[in-house]
Amino acid sequence: MIDRRLFIAGSLGLALPSWAHHGWSSFDQDRPLYLEGRATKVMWRNPHGEVELELPENPTLPADLKQRALPRQSAAVDGPALLAKAQLPTRRDRKWQVELAPLTRLQAWGLEEIKPGTPVAALGFTFTGEKGDPVLRAEYLFVGGKAYGLRSSPA
Repeated sequence: MIDRRLFIAGSLGLALPSWAHHGWSSFDQDRPLYLEGRATKVMWRNPHGEVELELPENPTLPADLKQRALPRQSAAVDGPALLAKAQLPTRRDRKWQVELAPLTRLQAWGLEEIKPGTPVAALGFTFTGEKGDPVLRAEYLFVGGKAYGLRSSPA
């Protein structure tokens, strides 16, 4: 007979990876947030790339944000509506973890690995209610004067 403690410990070990990775449903997609700063750490790996972004002390929304050109994605994303609704986060954290797309999708967009120190802006969604760590799931990424859509491949 299998020791019950061993069974429970083994079951928990199998469940942990599913807790660590989450889909779009964990994020508040009715409230797009805009972050802009410098990359301080970059994790270019699967299941998705990540950038730690350090925001300035007093972040602001750019005056041209609503007029920015956005690339078409293969998924139906109303980018202009997201830009129009974009706001700054209410929490005052200076460092944010920005979740990007899987590496294959980043490559499809032609996005090269971001280096620490690079100016980066992102439009995306935080966890519902901005609970937990300051994490933003990027819908659009702005690097080097280019915009990248991250929910799907280029259209």
